[in-house]
Amino acid sequence: MYTIRIMNCAFFARHGVFEAEETLGQRFYVDAVLDVDPGDALENDSIEGTVDYGTAFEVIEAIVTGRRRFLIESLALEVAKALAARFPQIVRAAITIRKPNAPVRGILDYVEVTIVWPN
Repeated sequence: MYTIRIMNCAFFARHGVFEAEETLGQRFYVDAVLDVDPGDALENDSIEGTVDYGTAFEVIEAIVTGRRRFLIESLALEVAKALAARFPQIVRAAITIRKPNAPVRGILDYVEVTIVWPN
């Protein structure tokens, strides 16, 4: 087993409960921590048997910049499931999504959720 970390991917999107969040949009940040079964990919130096970082980024981007979600928790779960479906060698995906401009009365850096798939 080994771990791939794809960290701090930034996307502009329109997720959230409030209509203003859909209208204005904002930047979201995504971390993907992927535990991968290497099979024989490492021994054979084979990209086909592992997780292609560029393709994984594209999967994340398509979901985050796609249709609106009310919950970033739902968004993170969808990213985790999509990565695991695209790369069957992923045995565990921990997806973290940060929302720096969460509509909270108060000062904060960001709201962050992490979903682990499978649980």
